[in-house]
Amino acid sequence: MQAANKGKAPLGVIFDCAFGHRADDPLALALLFHADSKNEARILSLSLSTAELNAAAACAALSRFYRQTPERDPFPIGLYLSARLKAETPMAVALTAKRNADGKPAYPHGIQKRHDTADPLPLMRNALASQPDQSLVVVITGPATNAARLLRHPGAKALLAQKAKLLVVAASYTLDEQTAPTEVVLRADGAAAQTLFAEWPTPIVAVTTEAGARIRFPAASIEKDFAWQAGHPVAEAYRAFQPMPYDARTDALAATLFALKPDAEFFSLSGPGTIRAQADGRTTFQPDPTGQHRYLTVAEAKKEELLAAYVQMTSAQLPPLPGRR
Repeated sequence: MQAANKGKAPLGVIFDCAFGHRADDPLALALLFHADSKNEARILSLSLSTAELNAAAACAALSRFYRQTPERDPFPIGLYLSARLKAETPMAVALTAKRNADGKPAYPHGIQKRHDTADPLPLMRNALASQPDQSLVVVITGPATNAARLLRHPGAKALLAQKAKLLVVAASYTLDEQTAPTEVVLRADGAAAQTLFAEWPTPIVAVTTEAGARIRFPAASIEKDFAWQAGHPVAEAYRAFQPMPYDARTDALAATLFALKPDAEFFSLSGPGTIRAQADGRTTFQPDPTGQHRYLTVAEAKKEELLAAYVQMTSAQLPPLPGRR
């Protein structure tokens, strides 16, 4: 299993999202699953900071698709039943409701009831405990609900500091405090966002609003580059988010790619400082040479190269089944 890396263990990833609330959620997961399939990363846990069963089922469907295991569950999907985000989203419903000619689910997922999911807290905590020191990253592209729960768990902060190298969060952070957006991803649980930035024990990189808006994933790529698979679930989900054609922001994609490849030259980082969240989801940044927080922006000269990387990494065809772990 490790032969491709000659004994070097792949980077572990704990991924927490609010599938269906960002247009690029399925693209970020596609990028992550492709990295996992090539042994460049290992998905340790996948959880949702929503209480929507269809969202968990959609993530399970994507997992089965990319792992080429349509008849069984590759691993549990975490779903927090008391999360503040509860509404069904068109993106999640599109993947779970579609049927093939036989009337069976077009994208098998195996999640019919809440007991088919896992509690994100033990899922994330066990993922941390099972890994070597400084061997993993945490990526959050939804509300900070599950992260805040983890921080309140006894011993979790020390475990995070020991096991995790970095937290990357698609926080919709902006330098302009007067126009800082209060998007659903943080506004949905402002108290959790406050806890996250105040108490998280590792370095944090927050994706800025500008970084997500500067690079837009092209609708044309959805129609062309994902056509190798009839009824591709990522294309299906993208089309369901809003009427086509539209070019999606790439906040979640930026967070995921930077977490996997922090040394890539696509991005720029601010100097160190401290990010603080307000109850309404807005964030502010105070420069501080001793701070553990930085914000991420897109390097202007790398915009076209980064977009090409997004398209290539998300739309690549699946490797042959015998070569997959």
